[in-house]
Amino acid sequence: MKKIKENELNYLTPVEAHEVLDKNSKAILVDIRSNMEYLFVGHPLGSIHVPWIDEPDWVVNPDFVREIRQLMLGGVCEQGGSCPPIILICRSGKRSIDAGNVLIDAGLKNICHVSEGFEGELDNKHHRSSVGGWRFHGLPWEQC
Repeated sequence: MKKIKENELNYLTPVEAHEVLDKNSKAILVDIRSNMEYLFVGHPLGSIHVPWIDEPDWVVNPDFVREIRQLMLGGVCEQGGSCPPIILICRSGKRSIDAGNVLIDAGLKNICHVSEGFEGELDNKHHRSSVGGWRFHGLPWEQC
């Protein structure tokens, strides 16, 4: 399993992210996509939804760092400051880079992002989930 570096954004494949979540019950998977994407496209089983950019204005969530900090105060951090990995996932792995870097700049540690995202990149027919992503790899997910 890939070693998670404390003070920089860690890139994980969907399979690596699933392994981290499997081996560390305190690790958190945060789906940062919009409400519409999370509900209608589907999301990783057990993920927590905290939008990075959302409708109706499609601007960066001004409370994003605060909302992630609140997750960490939910009992997952050890007394003395050690916190488990926070793994961010978006559609294709682009928004999660920006969101992850904002968290690191705000002083949070053990931040990871799923490099292929939930749906992966577009294929030559402009379809997703056919060349990469959480769903492509057959990892657990659900849809409302």
